[in-house]
Amino acid sequence: MERTYIKDAKDNAGKKIKVQGFVENIRNGKAMAFIVLKDITGKLQITVEKEKHPEMTEILDALTGDSVITVVGCLELSEYVKMGGMELYPDEIVVESIADALPIARKEIPATKKKQAVERSSIDQRIDYRWIDLRTDENQMIFKVQTVLVNAMRQFLLDRNFLEIHTPKLIGTASESGADVFELKYFDRAAYLAQSPQFYKQMAMASGFERIFEVGPVFRAEKSYTSKHTTEFTGFDLEFSYIDSYRDVMKIEADILAYALGVVKEKYGEEIKEMFGIEVVVPETPFPVITLAELYEELEKEFGYKPDESEKGDLTTDAERLSFDWVQKKYGHEFLFVTDYNAEKRAFYHMRDENGVPQGYDLIWRGVEITTGAQREHRYEILKKQAQEKGLDEDVKFYLEFFKYGCPPHGGFGLGVDRLTMLLLGLHIKDAMFIFRGPNRLNP
Repeated sequence: MERTYIKDAKDNAGKKIKVQGFVENIRNGKAMAFIVLKDITGKLQITVEKEKHPEMTEILDALTGDSVITVVGCLELSEYVKMGGMELYPDEIVVESIADALPIARKEIPATKKKQAVERSSIDQRIDYRWIDLRTDENQMIFKVQTVLVNAMRQFLLDRNFLEIHTPKLIGTASESGADVFELKYFDRAAYLAQSPQFYKQMAMASGFERIFEVGPVFRAEKSYTSKHTTEFTGFDLEFSYIDSYRDVMKIEADILAYALGVVKEKYGEEIKEMFGIEVVVPETPFPVITLAELYEELEKEFGYKPDESEKGDLTTDAERLSFDWVQKKYGHEFLFVTDYNAEKRAFYHMRDENGVPQGYDLIWRGVEITTGAQREHRYEILKKQAQEKGLDEDVKFYLEFFKYGCPPHGGFGLGVDRLTMLLLGLHIKDAMFIFRGPNRLNP
């Protein structure tokens, strides 16, 4: 018999069906037993009349929470059952796997007259047993939302003639800045894990692909212990040719985020509000834009915030956070583009104007930087000179070759899927990832 997902069970009222999943709860009384069965699509009450099925007594007595079972029986509608208005009367229960007592508390359990309260296990304890922790409704919702978000972004680009590519993550030279890379032994020489697909995205522009994107792993050897940093994450990167300026890049990023958040809100907006207490706000386009110098002036005026002179060429973490309060007050918006950074603080491949100002931006969402984007320098001699200024010309020799034989003007950006998920649902980065990787975490 083919399996029926719980979300489709109601369509089979009065029929015999097969359902499979985890036992979320069991009440095993003298005459009746009630099992709450959970699969990835929903929950269903299994009602066992023991007098009719004495052969099930032994199975029910052995059954524990989080055990996996297959149940075959007749689905009946009932106005007395709160859970979906239906229940399954089983003819057969097959135990696929019995669960031991769980080593973590996935949720806080309030005290009752008979039992003491149970404190929720710490996030690090829960990551030790992440596969158990991920069984909760909230955790499974995170990845349902993330799936819809990424798919909407992908579809937006496919509809606009973008190609999806998959670039190498093992590279022969340290990428971009030469710092914060993981080195590993590659047969008889050193190799590195890619910090981003940046060089290969630009190679695709020199290949005449014109419009590309990639969804894939990114590695950063940063010893950061914040609520938003991780050493491995999933990046959503794009690059496209024949742009007039970095503002073309900003426009497509605003459009893609507005579209994707609209899709998420339509499908899961209510559940997100209910489970995470967060309103999904679909942003209006265009997003507000401000130069870095102007933002610091505004933050000083509004909040008395003044960074150290040495920090004024870049955006500080405190300024990021305050920028959210400022943009909400000024524009009623959650996003803010910040432009005109100091060239010292930007990658060598960012195009610069006649005054040496990098033609790029950061995008801040809810007080956290989610993107650095830019128009790239596609002219070989200028690019070579900018690499030399940062002492990288030898390290990026292979990359510079991409621009020797003709390359169109182009630009792009990268987004962290995990950070987007974190901000969308108001989480810590450790909760927003399927499995977190940080300086002290390599398991499970």
